[in-house]
Amino acid sequence: MRLEAITWDRLADRLVERLSDLEPADGGPWPRIAFDGAPAARPGDLAELVAERLRARGRPSQVVDTHGFLRPASLRFEYGHQDLDAYYDGWFDTRALWREVFGPLEPGGTGRVLPDLWDPATDRATRSPYAELPPGGLLLLHGPFLLRHWFPFDLTVHLRLSPGSLRRRTPEAEHWTLPAYQRYEKETDPAGTADFLVRADDPRHPAWNG
Repeated sequence: MRLEAITWDRLADRLVERLSDLEPADGGPWPRIAFDGAPAARPGDLAELVAERLRARGRPSQVVDTHGFLRPASLRFEYGHQDLDAYYDGWFDTRALWREVFGPLEPGGTGRVLPDLWDPATDRATRSPYAELPPGGLLLLHGPFLLRHWFPFDLTVHLRLSPGSLRRRTPEAEHWTLPAYQRYEKETDPAGTADFLVRADDPRHPAWNG
């Protein structure tokens, strides 16, 4: 696959250009965008850059981090603090994401999105207020493993790190999670299935296939 060197700012601008005429596949008024990647790839930074550009153009958006939808610690750590299968399959509350984020953006929905549900630091509900997306507003969801849940995205961006970069940029205490990303690559092929691939091995010099 041929990739083009680009800056993060220019990449955000190019993505906003692609989003300007994006029509949701289900006919609803709210496009849903995925910024998929391991935490070390910092997909949330790109989502926030795109949100800034959208605001400058008068286009509302809501950034949602899937880490705000982690399940309670009693469920995440039921099989231990470093259980790989639990991390891959059970840490994120996908039902809550369907209910509180995607459901309200279906055709005929309210547009009222819950930006987060659970604070992992306090292990308590955040009690955040709902954010109302007007028709035409975009959901910018970021986090890992997004392309394996059949979420109804209208455009997907995968930020990829090579195995070496992923290991170097992941805190040592979290190295136990690395096989989960290898499994994700094998089972889902996010680099091949996403609409756009961003290679982020060098955080100063990304490249993409746009």
